[in-house]
Amino acid sequence: MIGAIAGMGDAGNSQQHSNNGMLYRPLGHTGERVSAIGLGGFHIGQAKLSENDSIRLIRSAIDGGITFMDNSWDYNEGQSEIRMGMALKDGYRQKVFLMTKLDGRTKQEAARQLDESLRRLQTDHVDLIQHHEIIRFEDPDRVFAEGGAQEAVLEARRAGKVRFLGFTGHKDPHVHLYMLEVAARHNFRFDTVQMPLNVMDAHFRSFGHMVLPKLLEQQIGVLGMKSMGDHVILRSGVVTAPECLRYALTLPTSVVITGIDSPKILQQAFDVAKNFKPMTEQETATLLSKTKNVAVTGHFELFKTSAHFDSTAHHPEWLGGQVPSVTELAGPAA
Repeated sequence: MIGAIAGMGDAGNSQQHSNNGMLYRPLGHTGERVSAIGLGGFHIGQAKLSENDSIRLIRSAIDGGITFMDNSWDYNEGQSEIRMGMALKDGYRQKVFLMTKLDGRTKQEAARQLDESLRRLQTDHVDLIQHHEIIRFEDPDRVFAEGGAQEAVLEARRAGKVRFLGFTGHKDPHVHLYMLEVAARHNFRFDTVQMPLNVMDAHFRSFGHMVLPKLLEQQIGVLGMKSMGDHVILRSGVVTAPECLRYALTLPTSVVITGIDSPKILQQAFDVAKNFKPMTEQETATLLSKTKNVAVTGHFELFKTSAHFDSTAHHPEWLGGQVPSVTELAGPAA
């Protein structure tokens, strides 16, 4: 299994460093080239950062060459999008590839959330919208149902509100595979897929083993997240933050999205990108061997084994109720 992941590491073949030291890679089949490091949207909206601190951090990231901006309609009750919208004034919007996510599963709720995101972000379009938290087997069927969220994002694309479409999830690779299956059934290919890719994923419910090859086959842009599991993986004591980032960048990812909540953490990401060389197969094997014993139960990948990171589980109202076709067949819920 270790060799299977190491053998996929062609990250060095299509990447290039710019004069500022940032690493850039193609985004799947889209024709876009984006920074290999993405700025995570959740952390920049947290209360521990002031509004001005968040704006400075976002602009410092862009000035240093990070072009991929991650966000979501539900992050910090909208503060993440509001602050990013403020930071992207004064010409900064034109320098970035802007992504956000929506939680709605019905056409009506998804459209409402997208329009709210555009207002917060102070833009007439996002470059990428993603169906957020596809973590239940029912989610793909709801998204693609008649009156489901997919209808909303397709209409938004036709209206010029979004350019590309993707989905995210962090629970189980089988759910990702089912989402791809349902999409194919509807003759649709996503532009991007976001999922956990880290030094422990290889040993437990592995997105790297199960989903990554399918995305590469379909030339879908790979957005890696949770390289450190919101710092929980670092608490294992067996890996460092730079090792985590370098491992995720060695995989054939288009972007590794990482949480950045201080100038120090931003500089750490810059340093890893500037000095990046893909891990050799031996280096990868050594690192994965070091993490195996603490990874096999998923103890440090809480996003897979608990509901702690499942925002929509805590707020089912965000999903927008049931799609109309279900209510028509089954009647109102008891």
